[in-house]
Amino acid sequence: MPHQHFLLFKPYGYLSQFTSEFPREARKKRFLGELHPFPEGTMAIGRLDEHSEGLLLLTTDGRVSEQVRSRHVEKEYYAQVDGLITDEAIAELQQGVKIGLPDGRYQTLPSRVRRLEEAPDLPPRGRHIRSDRHGPTSWVSIIVTEGKFRQVRKMTAAAGFPTLRLVRVRIGNVWVGGLAPGEVREVAGFELGVDC
Repeated sequence: MPHQHFLLFKPYGYLSQFTSEFPREARKKRFLGELHPFPEGTMAIGRLDEHSEGLLLLTTDGRVSEQVRSRHVEKEYYAQVDGLITDEAIAELQQGVKIGLPDGRYQTLPSRVRRLEEAPDLPPRGRHIRSDRHGPTSWVSIIVTEGKFRQVRKMTAAAGFPTLRLVRVRIGNVWVGGLAPGEVREVAGFELGVDC
């Protein structure tokens, strides 16, 4: 039977798994399996935490999953951060910052980071970010080739600008554009833009 591949705009508030084996978690959390009748053996390639949104690739082919997770494939995020991000903070993020992981401190690889001059055209989030009276926010594009636990959020916090909203907009040459939150689209394959 041929493998199947899917694009998904993961909405805010969903876990990047299909179900839970823990009854209490299953009652309180939302899962990808609620969004679409995925075939047996479908796996999410990489993860987005519960409070992050955006592009998630899914497949029934484990080899494709390995290719997408490799360091040859760029992952681009739009992050709304607390405050007006400075040139110094952007330079720090570009060079790599130290972040905390469960097994200790980690120095991130250099990243491509740029300030977005205006808010990107994204669907509204299901939950309000915060009131403007709490001060200004700004948007940055961050492109990484690794995927440590909550990495982008930890990077912006380490540079002094905590993330308020995080949306993955691109994996390789695959963009989230055109998908609405919760929408699933079956595709023939993924255009990663690399020869893995």
